[in-house]
Amino acid sequence: MNDSRSVRMLRATIFHVPQSPFRDGDGMVALSDGALVTRGGRIVACDDYGKLRDRYPDAAVDDRRGSYILPGFIDTHVHFPQVRIIGALGYSLLDWLDKVALPEEARLADTSYARTIAQEFLHALASNGTTTALVFGSHFPDATAALLETAEHRGIRVFSGLVLADRGLRPELRRTARQAYDDCRALIARFRTTYVVTPRFALSTTPDMLEVCRTLLRETPSLRFTTHINENPDEISGVLHLFPDAKDYLAVYERFDLVGRRSVLAHNVHAGASELCRIRAQDASVAHCPASNAALGSGVFPMRGHVEAGVRFALGTDVGAGAGFGMLKEAMQAYLLQRIAVEPMLLSPAQMLYLATRAGAEALALENETGDFCAGKSADFVCIRPEAASLLESALGNAESEARALGVLITLASHTDIQEVRIEDQVVYARRPAA
Repeated sequence: MNDSRSVRMLRATIFHVPQSPFRDGDGMVALSDGALVTRGGRIVACDDYGKLRDRYPDAAVDDRRGSYILPGFIDTHVHFPQVRIIGALGYSLLDWLDKVALPEEARLADTSYARTIAQEFLHALASNGTTTALVFGSHFPDATAALLETAEHRGIRVFSGLVLADRGLRPELRRTARQAYDDCRALIARFRTTYVVTPRFALSTTPDMLEVCRTLLRETPSLRFTTHINENPDEISGVLHLFPDAKDYLAVYERFDLVGRRSVLAHNVHAGASELCRIRAQDASVAHCPASNAALGSGVFPMRGHVEAGVRFALGTDVGAGAGFGMLKEAMQAYLLQRIAVEPMLLSPAQMLYLATRAGAEALALENETGDFCAGKSADFVCIRPEAASLLESALGNAESEARALGVLITLASHTDIQEVRIEDQVVYARRPAA
């Protein structure tokens, strides 16, 4: 443990984006010879090394020149039970759920298996630089508890909850509304600060189950809420068939008061203009999962429409249907797909880093806790150290500006380049030295 009284200074190239580059210009802070000063797990200052060395002459300096420090990544949509099914290609959403995802999710009825998956899942998050995640839990209470317990033990900031469904899915994944309420209340009693009310999606929930969600949120207003929306045309058609009085997908959730500041709606690929306006009016957020959307053929996220409507959005890996846990890879996928979108956007490196960090903090109402290196926040960071003589090292050495260097990191860096990851200045992952 760090001495809470000691001041530590980390010297490296530093990038962070403390304000939205979609609204406020570039927004990026780039320090070619920077310093991150911490005390007791919190950030004291972040600025040029020369300035801070004079201001904090007694600080213990950890000299990592040649490394790159970024804020810890924040994944706003990722499925805990799907670690072992990444790479099942050739499906659309509903077929993939039926043939790939849900059979694996049913295996988590075995609590021993669920604990193993929890360990694998959390290691994958940390080793890819993710320090905070909004996680779709399991359909089984013991498995969901295993995830939250293991995350707490490992010091990884995870928000999750029991996944709720009472129709449409295989029988072992369903529970009655009464069972769901009782199970959720028991989990909330244990994990109140990290619990998330999580109906799978409107396609697998009856009005009774959505009423349970509303009740839970009314009883404990501090809880977060997450679900899926507007991911796939067949899904949307099914939802509107089950809820014929709803004018659109969002209206199903609105009917039960589930859309608000602490709500994160995953995907929203096929959102209508009215839905975007209402999401913005209710101050909810969207999790954008570009790799998953492409892999399942769901469509290209209408980013320009979200930006113009003022809808808050951030990145999620989704995982099982996506391309792994790498948030930089996800940012790159967002860049590529937006180049060919119907209404294209040209994302800057600052915008891409923002979507993987600060935007996620804003979506989770954690902007005062994490997401950038402003003073007072948790010292959550990723240290990227290119391998000697690697393509990444060569391309970084040829970058003529900080923005270009960040673009190189986003394009080329992978989990193998991550040297260390810290949350509240405590190591949650460290790369083993080569044998």
